[in-house]
Amino acid sequence: MVTTNAGPVTAPAPAPGTGRTSLSPQARGTLALVVTVLIWAAFALSARALSTSSLLPADAALLRFGVPLLVLAPALWRRRRRIAAVRPAAALKIACGAGVPFFLAAMYGGSLTSAAFVGSIVPGMVPLFVSALMVAGGRGAPRGTQAAGLGLIAVGVVALVWRYVVPLNTQVLAGAGILLVASGLWALYTVGLKEVDLDPVGSIGLLCLPSFAVMALLVLTGVLPTGLASAAGSDIALFLVVQGLGVGLCAGLLYAFAIRSLGAERSSTVGSLSPVVVVLLAIPLLDESPTVAVLVGVPLITAGVALANRRPRIRTQPEVPAHA
Repeated sequence: MVTTNAGPVTAPAPAPGTGRTSLSPQARGTLALVVTVLIWAAFALSARALSTSSLLPADAALLRFGVPLLVLAPALWRRRRRIAAVRPAAALKIACGAGVPFFLAAMYGGSLTSAAFVGSIVPGMVPLFVSALMVAGGRGAPRGTQAAGLGLIAVGVVALVWRYVVPLNTQVLAGAGILLVASGLWALYTVGLKEVDLDPVGSIGLLCLPSFAVMALLVLTGVLPTGLASAAGSDIALFLVVQGLGVGLCAGLLYAFAIRSLGAERSSTVGSLSPVVVVLLAIPLLDESPTVAVLVGVPLITAGVALANRRPRIRTQPEVPAHA
C-alpha cells in the first residue's frame, strides 16, 4: 500500500455517459469497514441479548457458521482445492481466531457484562493485540502516536472495569476477562487473514467449515446443550439475520476484503467507531444506561484506536510529480 504526502490530487473526470467515478481500492476498503462497524455493533447487541433469548449459545453458533456455508456452498465447492492448500498454521489462526473459541468467548462474556463491554473491549483491544503479534513476529515496537494510542486503549479498558474492582464484582470482571480473550483471538484472525491467498469467499469457507463441524459435533455428543427445536421463531429469525447473514456472511466478506485492501493494522480501526455505535444503540434497544465508567472508558478506547492507527510521515526523497 503506497500513500503520498503530495497534497490533494484532482480526480479524473468520469467518462462521457457514465456520470460517476470509480472508487479507489482504499475507498472501497474503508467503505467495507464502515458497514462492518454497523454489523459488529449488531453482533455486540445480540451477544448481550442472547442471555434473555430462548436460544442457547450453541444454537446461535450453528446459525452463525451454518448459514454462510449453505448460501455459499456452490462457490466454496469451486474453491475447495485452494482452501485445502492453506498452510495449517494460518488455517488454525483463522479457525480459532474467529471460530468456535472466539464465538463462545464473546457470547459468554457478553452474558456476564453489557453490550457496551462487548462493543468496546472486543474490537477496541484488537489494535493492541495485533501490534503485540506483529512485534512477536519480528517487527519493531510501536512508537510515537501509535504507542500513545495503544496506551490510551489500555487506560480506557481499565477505566471501564475499575468501578467493578471496588466493591468487587467477580461476575463482571470475569466477563471482561473473557472478552479480552475474545479480542485476542480476533486479532489472531485479523493477522491470519493476511497470510492466506484466498478471496473473501474462500476465507469464509476456511472459517465456517471447521467451525460448523466442531460445533455440530459438540451438540450431537451432548457436550453443549441445544434448544433450537423449542426456541421462539422470532429469536431464530433475529439470530439468523444478525449472526448468520450479517456477521457470518456480509461482515465476513467485507472484513476479509478490507484486510486485503488496507492491511491488518489499519483494518483494526473498525474498533474506533464500533464502541460508540454500540453504546448509542444499546440505549433504545436494550434499555442500557451508560455508566460513568462507560462514558469515560469508551472515548478513551476510541481515541486510542484512532491514534494507534496513525502512520508517521516518512519523507525518504522528494516527490516526483505524476506528469514528470
